[in-house]
Amino acid sequence: MSGGIDTRVCLAGIELRNPVLGASGTFGYGSEFEAFFDLRRIGGFVAKSLTLEPRWGNPPPRIAEAPSGMLNAISIENIGVAAFLEEKLPRVPDGVAVIASCFGTESAEYAELAARLSSSPRVAGIEINASCPHVKSGGIEFGQDASLLAELVRRVREATRLPLLVKLSPNVTRIADMAMTCEDAGADGISLINAVQAMEVDVETRRPVLSNILGGLSGPAIRPIALRMVWQVSQAVKIPVCGIGGILTADDAVKFLLCGASAVQVGTANYLNPLAALEIAEGIQSYAERHGFARVADLTGALETRSV
Repeated sequence: MSGGIDTRVCLAGIELRNPVLGASGTFGYGSEFEAFFDLRRIGGFVAKSLTLEPRWGNPPPRIAEAPSGMLNAISIENIGVAAFLEEKLPRVPDGVAVIASCFGTESAEYAELAARLSSSPRVAGIEINASCPHVKSGGIEFGQDASLLAELVRRVREATRLPLLVKLSPNVTRIADMAMTCEDAGADGISLINAVQAMEVDVETRRPVLSNILGGLSGPAIRPIALRMVWQVSQAVKIPVCGIGGILTADDAVKFLLCGASAVQVGTANYLNPLAALEIAEGIQSYAERHGFARVADLTGALETRSV
């Protein structure tokens, strides 16, 4: 609670000081941002997605500007779960909610990751990155096939008692159906959206700007898509939603809360302004105070949809 406004929220059983989290892939392993602000002033963060073994990403160029956004095809480069637990996690200040993100190409890999991460009392929850290609199914993303997604969530649910969030791919026809699949399989919450699959071309060289050709589009360009999906999912499931996609300001974050999100993740904005998450958290509190809300949690689902 701060300044008379109760900023606390609960996301899938994870108690947060306020509803702002650093998003996976953009917030490193947390300690990278300690030079800019006290991490205990935001809700927490989702660490960079982890694999069982250290992983090299795609060769450069793997990041490029796009209109109102950013393209990336880094491909989950990370230090591996052992180094995260032994080296990175102990550097995070006590009292910071750390959600670990899991990445794999088989359900069994996700389950093993979840089990190993659950051994640490410093891990507050698990987020499944479901936008990964399932190798035995021709490379289709887990999040694009309901049966694969259900199996994935069930396997991870069996491997951990920690709160379990599933980060969904937006590259589907009916996002609410995928969210309901996760809920039925035992997920405690839904994170959405991940980056939108996209590409860009350099006309002078007549080549794609990314070495991988395709990448993920993030930033303000995808915010209206993300808001639509958060609203649709929040209407379809009973478990909480964490909103992600193009959040640069407190007003952007409030939009997600009004559309049904219990918390938000700040991603691409961290590259532009390392204080973004903190400024957004403070701005949400100011918004609640200006509009007469005693609790930030009361903003969730407060969208007025009646005709004027």
